[in-house]
Amino acid sequence: MRKNILQAAAITVFVFGMMWVVSKITDLKLFNAFDPISQALSDFELTDYAFSNLRPDPLVDQRIVVVNIGTLNRAGIAQQISTISQYKPKAIGLDVYVGCEGGLRDSINCPALLDTLGNLLLSNAIQEAGNVVIVSELLQKKQTIMDGKYDLLDSVQYSDEIFKDYAYNAYANLVTDADYQDDVKLCRSYMPSYQIGDQTHYAFATQLAMLYDSTLTQKFLNRKKREELINYRGNIEIQDTRATLDKSKKTSTTNYPVYFYAVDVDQLARGEVLGELFTNSIVLLGYLGNYFGHPAWEDKYFTPLNKKVAGRANPDMFGVVVHANIIAMILSQDYVDELQEWQKYSIAIILCFFTVLLFIYIDEKYPRWFDAASVGIQILQLILLSLLIMEVYAWSSFKLDLTITLASTALVGPCYDVFKSMQNEINFRLTKRRRNALKQQKEENLA
Repeated sequence: MRKNILQAAAITVFVFGMMWVVSKITDLKLFNAFDPISQALSDFELTDYAFSNLRPDPLVDQRIVVVNIGTLNRAGIAQQISTISQYKPKAIGLDVYVGCEGGLRDSINCPALLDTLGNLLLSNAIQEAGNVVIVSELLQKKQTIMDGKYDLLDSVQYSDEIFKDYAYNAYANLVTDADYQDDVKLCRSYMPSYQIGDQTHYAFATQLAMLYDSTLTQKFLNRKKREELINYRGNIEIQDTRATLDKSKKTSTTNYPVYFYAVDVDQLARGEVLGELFTNSIVLLGYLGNYFGHPAWEDKYFTPLNKKVAGRANPDMFGVVVHANIIAMILSQDYVDELQEWQKYSIAIILCFFTVLLFIYIDEKYPRWFDAASVGIQILQLILLSLLIMEVYAWSSFKLDLTITLASTALVGPCYDVFKSMQNEINFRLTKRRRNALKQQKEENLA
């Protein structure tokens, strides 16, 4: 038994050594022919299937309302804020940057400066409402980049003073894999807060949740996680609202049912919305297309709710709805928990070790059945582990990241065969060497 345990430990080390070698080979991109396949699957996780297919349908979150600003200018947005604030919402979030990008304050680089009346109306509307959150942006100084630090956000770009002085300022940065804003963006997580110097800056969704319920939000912040996975619960249902379009045509690109009430820009302007919808709610103003049904990609993200779980073609959620999902997660205390790194490796090592022990037992007792049994065990393990990951996420919002375990399970069979072949070859050579030595010794004794 002791011999089998030592052999199982050696093979387990060999499996993880091979995993390291494979990871280095893939980093070198030696298999570029398979890049299209890897790119199609790189943004897929097993938990994505749980998001859109296994969870029970949620009820509409009546605490959050999303309003489309369409192509409104600042005067139009000011009118929206004034109209909504009459119904006493808990907070109003304006998910649009109302400043000059890059700090270039001239009429050529920042045409909005010419709209003096619109700026004054928007500033006045924000001031009178008293509970408006506007967005800022976390940036990295050029000098920091020149110093070789590429992932350090060390400055904040605020909206213009006539707006930020009368509003709560919060950054709208979301964590994505995009290199620039207009690139295709996959969003799974966000940073609840960010420390720059001695000042703590809150994310847009965090600040809005704080205005609605500071106790629940502080409880969320006490988790002290630099990055939080977003527990997506749903999208909005967008139907064409123009008379020339089919009213029944839905352009939602998610598998999830409606989770937030959404109001189009024309509906609010025409007074087609009951004001009570906004009372004691968080109202988010943001871009949802020029109108409901407009096939816009601006400020739109890929999320785990996308209809296509791999090789996605169309982004499925506007940024303002991503923020709405974050707020709902905070207020519902429906967070996503994860395994720690040491736990991920521990599970993988333990399962790999006992799988190897089982292989050794089968190889010794039933050698004729070993090939079929080992492959069958691997397939069964991969299926059960995949189901476990999805079910645990669907019912408990716990991300059971067993990627390392799945990789070791896939490699344990081939590695076992390679290790045994090497071991047999070494034993054969040692035995041959001993025999030759004995033969030589006998010949010397006879001589």
